Amino acid sequence: MDTGDFTELSSSEGINLSMLKGIVEPLLEHGAADQIEVKRFSGGYSNLTYLIRINKLHEFVLRTAPKGANVKSGHDMRREYNILKRIKPLLGSVPQVYLFSDDHLITGADFYLMEKMDGYILRAGLPESALPDASRMAGMAESFISKFAEIHQLGVKNAGLDDIGFPEKYISRQITGWAKRYEAARTGDLPEMDSLIKWLNGHIPESGPAGLLHNDFKYDNIVYDHQVKILAVLDWEMSTIGDPLMDLGSSLAYWADDDDPDWFKALNLNLTTLPGNPDREGVVHAYARATGRDPGNGVFWYAYGLLKLAVIAQQIFSRYNGGLTRDPRFAHLDKAVKACVVMALQAVQKGRISNLFTV
Repeated sequence: MDTGDFTELSSSEGINLSMLKGIVEPLLEHGAADQIEVKRFSGGYSNLTYLIRINKLHEFVLRTAPKGANVKSGHDMRREYNILKRIKPLLGSVPQVYLFSDDHLITGADFYLMEKMDGYILRAGLPESALPDASRMAGMAESFISKFAEIHQLGVKNAGLDDIGFPEKYISRQITGWAKRYEAARTGDLPEMDSLIKWLNGHIPESGPAGLLHNDFKYDNIVYDHQVKILAVLDWEMSTIGDPLMDLGSSLAYWADDDDPDWFKALNLNLTTLPGNPDREGVVHAYARATGRDPGNGVFWYAYGLLKLAVIAQQIFSRYNGGLTRDPRFAHLDKAVKACVVMALQAVQKGRISNLFTV
């Protein structure tokens, strides 16, 4: 994790520093936690992540759910802690986790402590001087796809992960589930969304062998060294067991091509338009070579990924529209919802996932 940007802690966050010291001190090689600093990483739309600095020497990362969050959704800290603990020996490139606590007197919710990963994260907002050149970017993209394939080829039973999801009828359950979530968060009429859901339900493919899904695999969840090697994959809160091609679709939804319309690239989902990146079709072909799986033309998986992304945006916009949050980042997410759906329908119409607006 690079230094990143931080947000000042609000009084409502109420982290008990004295109790936190008691939790952290056993992890130190020498001495007591005489000084403790806590900063919250900015950005993100879900769980909260804090930098814990002890005596200006030792650093940890604390992950916790927002107060009052439903742990049965994407906020189950115990589940995420156990997944990281189990896959660390097999995958290697995840942070070391140190402890889990359900003592809500400390942060107000369940949390866990993990290793702070120092490295480079390719995220929006980086100055031009910090962006990789085309050669390095090509290497980073190759590592990205290779690591993605490695995750999907892990033996989930050997890792003790076969209890974290239900792979049976995973594809159809996901389409039905995201459609229901959209209806629950609907704030107006969007006929294009209805068309997309109908098409997906009518084109559900047979599922391939189940594997471990990260479910949020994108550049800003990857820590690189200062070349092209991946040091860690972050944010496993939505991981499960299912068809890995659905995970591919989720990642493709974040992948903008350089020739995509400006209104889609303006969503700034990931820095995939930098020179050296493959286009979406290139990602699919490289992934197929690395895994032996056949994603076909990629249209179903891409359309599913865009449906999922659109519904997540709609859920957040619904909260904003209902006055439950005043975060200005959320004010125009309804436009992001439509942009994702239009892209998906264009892919369906063209029968491909790149060059969507060319003849």
